[in-house]
Amino acid sequence: MKKILKFISLTLLLLLGSQAYAEGGYTTISPAQPTQTGNKIEVLEVFWYACPHCYDFDPYLHEWLTNKPEDVTFRRMPGIFRKSWIPHAKAFFTAEKLGVLDQIHTPLFNAMHREKKKVHDFKALKKFFAKHGVDKDEFTKVYESEEVDTQVKQAFVMGQRYKVTGVPAIIVNGKYLVSASSAGSFENMLKITDSLVDKERASTVNE
Repeated sequence: MKKILKFISLTLLLLLGSQAYAEGGYTTISPAQPTQTGNKIEVLEVFWYACPHCYDFDPYLHEWLTNKPEDVTFRRMPGIFRKSWIPHAKAFFTAEKLGVLDQIHTPLFNAMHREKKKVHDFKALKKFFAKHGVDKDEFTKVYESEEVDTQVKQAFVMGQRYKVTGVPAIIVNGKYLVSASSAGSFENMLKITDSLVDKERASTVNE
């Protein structure tokens, strides 16, 4: 944890030169950031499990995913704005590594916001994962691994490069940032996301 905190402090100083400017309902990220989806259009959600707005947004996102275009790949990335967010980021990458994200992601949201359970630290997260069928020793091994620490660092860096200032947020193809505040509502977030996907699709055709 100390290594991650030191890394975050140093990275903040190095990324102050990144730029972004606002447009109608979204922000253009400059310079554009690399994606992980090859030739497909990347739609990335930035979230935090303890965020009530992310919890409220999740059903809208699930509905959007039922009609996701075939040329779009959806990913999630935990936001990291302060020290207290790190355990949830590590939990996300641990679930992803163990192949149990589908059985952890929404249930963790529900546990924290619907059931009002305090699942904020390593001990509580280990208990939660165990309740959902994950061996405690296997959880600990992955949660405390160098690989997960590296992913947390990378997520922090990308959050800074995207200029994310709040969650939930959507990043379209590394070029555009859509938030509830810029869009005005969760419904508009996804409508704007669709329009930006169309914009990216058209730009690819015209190249």
